[in-house]
Amino acid sequence: MEAAVLAGIGLICLGAALWLVAEVRRQIREMTEILEEIQKGNGNRRLLASPGQLTAPLAYAVNGVVQRYEEEQLRARRSEAADRQLMTSLSHDVRTPLTTLIGYLDAVHRQVVAGEEAQQYLEIARRKSYDLKGITDGLFAWCKLHSGEADLQPTRQDLGELTRNILVDWVPLLEEARIDYEVNIPETPFWALADGEGYRRILNNLLQNVLAHSHATRVTLEMGRTSHGVQLRLGDNGVGIAPEELGRIFDRLYRCDPARTAGGSGLGLSIAQGLAKMMGGCITADSSPGQGTVFSVVLPGGDPEKTQEKAKVAARSLQGGGGILSEKEATGI
Repeated sequence: MEAAVLAGIGLICLGAALWLVAEVRRQIREMTEILEEIQKGNGNRRLLASPGQLTAPLAYAVNGVVQRYEEEQLRARRSEAADRQLMTSLSHDVRTPLTTLIGYLDAVHRQVVAGEEAQQYLEIARRKSYDLKGITDGLFAWCKLHSGEADLQPTRQDLGELTRNILVDWVPLLEEARIDYEVNIPETPFWALADGEGYRRILNNLLQNVLAHSHATRVTLEMGRTSHGVQLRLGDNGVGIAPEELGRIFDRLYRCDPARTAGGSGLGLSIAQGLAKMMGGCITADSSPGQGTVFSVVLPGGDPEKTQEKAKVAARSLQGGGGILSEKEATGI
């Protein structure tokens, strides 16, 4: 009797084992078929498994790998599309002043014009040459920044003094554009951790943006301290930026309404944002149509080692196509 019972139990166990093996083989076969579809490009497929199945941990792990792969592919496609847009845009931006430059130089070379008119042609050609230099410099800076080759060394700097020195070069340009300006930087030092040349580029790009796109008649610049560090605020009374555009102004190549802009590569604000991030800071913008725009640059005034670590994180974010770094993310508060 006991032998019959044991035999029965053995048969049941054998049957259960055979069923389990068959079930696992079926699940693996289904997983193989789905993986083949994923390999062919159908990234929407996922491995299905109930929590109690033996293959569930494997299925969940594979799904995670596939999802990360799809995300990487999506970022790569977006980056490729953006690179094509970059090349198309820059080709147009370079071709227009280059064509004009060649035309004026040819006219002087063939002696179509002479005397004072020839000098005017040469002056126009000179300005167009600087336009070309600005485009190529911007592209070079952007490529270095987003390839991780930008070598920024934040050190303790008096941003007040540094800002005043930078503004000296902009006073003639603002006066030529008939833009009134007000600078409110107290004489007390504003110590912050910044790379001198990087900060200069940030301020230059922001001011150039005002001149080229704001249609402002007045610019204000003030400096103060926040709980996060030193804050520079650059405001204008220009046309302002629509809410649907405000969140995209730091995207590379993004330009607001072309009808009210004066050209440019569309890289200036993206470069400024990237430089601020690599110095452990951030740039934000506040604007309303018809009410002008205020750009706020915040740079940390704390521990140099922490700033360097934030710069490394920012560099990885830039290489991965990361977005705007908020003030909280930049300062770690």
